[in-house]
Amino acid sequence: MSPDIAGTTEHIREQSKRIQALTAEVNKVLVGQEKLLHRMLIALISGGHILLEGVPGLAKTTAVRTLARALGLSFKRVSFTPDLLPADVIGTMIYNPRDGSFSPRQGPVFANLLLADEINRAPAKVQAALLEAMQEHQVTIATTTYPLPDPFLVMATQNPIEQEGTYPLPEAQIDRFMLKCKVTYPSRDDERRIMNRFARSLDADIQPILSESDVKTLRAVMDQVYCDDKVGEYILDIVFATREPERFKLPIKPLIEYGASPRATLYLHQAARANALLNGRAYATPQDVKDIAHDVLRHRIILTYEAEAEETTSDDLITRILGEIPVP
Repeated sequence: MSPDIAGTTEHIREQSKRIQALTAEVNKVLVGQEKLLHRMLIALISGGHILLEGVPGLAKTTAVRTLARALGLSFKRVSFTPDLLPADVIGTMIYNPRDGSFSPRQGPVFANLLLADEINRAPAKVQAALLEAMQEHQVTIATTTYPLPDPFLVMATQNPIEQEGTYPLPEAQIDRFMLKCKVTYPSRDDERRIMNRFARSLDADIQPILSESDVKTLRAVMDQVYCDDKVGEYILDIVFATREPERFKLPIKPLIEYGASPRATLYLHQAARANALLNGRAYATPQDVKDIAHDVLRHRIILTYEAEAEETTSDDLITRILGEIPVP
């Protein structure tokens, strides 16, 4: 049965105005972070999680908080520190001395948007506590399992410079993040706008533009975005080129210890369709795949010591793969 691209396009046009209004509302506070906002919307629509990497002062926390306000969703922030405990994140059982009973106290993970600030500063046991929440959208306190709100999105930040006292994220956890985005310095013009805008105290009145039901509607529309089999094969070629580059005549095998996992294929497929939706189209193209490939793959390619010695990054390898794999 052929896809109803015309009908889906009409749905997308109905949602585009609301997405534009949401973007305008967030931009009352954010300046020069259009790509970051775009990636956060992709993660939200796709039901994934996002890891933001950048030096302090680039408005990572402000971006997450402002988006939550514009979406009218519940928002919680956890500052990850070395002395943090799993119970501080997911919750614990509280003893009531009056009747000798225990009652659950839910932690900050019970929110639509959870900001895990400097996630790599917490020890492994705390990072592991997030695994079930991120993958299963549920947590277990004592012997009882509690579902998390829907939508549920973890946005984590980490500082790439100051590594003293940090705990690198294990591959099992970092693979749970749909996207890893590098937040860079603003341009000179954008920084001038930031300086002028915040020359005096700014308390922007952010109004809720979308709701939980609107987010679920966007997800339903994304499910209808068409992805041709040729685009699907293109996605598979890119992912398999990270595992078996010799099959594609790419001389980068000595630089890759482990290639991208099957989760990369799923996320690349979902993110490409979400990117098409945000661009007002009812079908995904190879360009959608290219646009999002670095953010989906950069944290899933494990480099060898040889690559590190040559100062070759995963971004370099992804760029090379995208340049060599034939586009359908």
